[in-house]
Amino acid sequence: MSGGFRAVQWNRYKLWYDAAVLLGIFVYIDVFLHVAALLSQQSQQVDDQILLMRAFGSCAFILVTIILCIGPLARLDTRFLPLLYNRRHLGVITCGVALAHAASVLSWYDAHGAVSPFLALLAGNTRFDNLPAFPFEWLGLAVLLLLVVMAAISHDFWLAFLTPPVWKAIHMLLYPAFVLLLAHVALGPMQSERTVLLPLLVGGGFALVATLHLVAATREHALDPAARTVPDWLDVGAPDSIPDQAARIVAPPGGERIAIFRNGRYFSAISNVCAHQNGPLGEGRLLDGCVTCPWHGFQYRPEDGCAPPPFTEKLPTFRLRLAGGIVQVDPRPLPPGTYVQPLAIGESA
Repeated sequence: MSGGFRAVQWNRYKLWYDAAVLLGIFVYIDVFLHVAALLSQQSQQVDDQILLMRAFGSCAFILVTIILCIGPLARLDTRFLPLLYNRRHLGVITCGVALAHAASVLSWYDAHGAVSPFLALLAGNTRFDNLPAFPFEWLGLAVLLLLVVMAAISHDFWLAFLTPPVWKAIHMLLYPAFVLLLAHVALGPMQSERTVLLPLLVGGGFALVATLHLVAATREHALDPAARTVPDWLDVGAPDSIPDQAARIVAPPGGERIAIFRNGRYFSAISNVCAHQNGPLGEGRLLDGCVTCPWHGFQYRPEDGCAPPPFTEKLPTFRLRLAGGIVQVDPRPLPPGTYVQPLAIGESA
């Protein structure tokens, strides 16, 4: 793929990824139903429909938490980068699990009354002015609608149609959706269930997401130079500190980050921002001589920032030099698509 608005082709890795996710969901639902059934027999009897409702609901909560953790995890440890390739797949599957939870809820309401299940679900409690008795079902419905919208526009067609900034802004709604989900569980099941598992699930999920984002943000801030003025050249590091077939990222004050890639003894610098969806190119790798974005596989030549033919997208490039054994980059970007002779260092640097 190159940096065009085109769908990433299906491959064996994606098939195995989706199969592993679906298998994990199936195993979780099966284990949940069996364990919960045994526990309910020891306390109070709970029908199978309620157990299924809880199984899908808790699974959806866990999946949303995992999705929100992928970004900071990938920034903290490059071993998590492969998860970024298929985050949209996981989001669509999560929406499916949430819909299954909603269907099981409506089925339960339909079996316990003569009125419409929607009416029974949404009109049964209208105490919006009472926090402990707040109709948490409305919060769950809001979360479901947000997940459906994000899943419906997950294809690259909508990315091109809406433009990347709008598309990304819509998908950032997953964060308020997570807050609504926390409130949905806290004001709903946690009010009636007498178990420590739900508070642990909700509190642990929130703490995990918040902590990972805080730690990742702290590290990102530490990468930013303290200087307020842009120097003529920024230190990148010793040649060996830049991993082969990968990059090191530097952040000029007030400017976009720069990704310095190493291809054996040759070094090139391009913008860290992918033209496809603003993905972090510096977290990707060189494949077939092209910088490959870790998010969706879009590619650019490192020496001129151009997508390989027939695609026409271009990125800004930057000059490099070696000074005192340190690779330095000129933080002033060159026009997108400008060819820069790669910096050659030694015979086996």
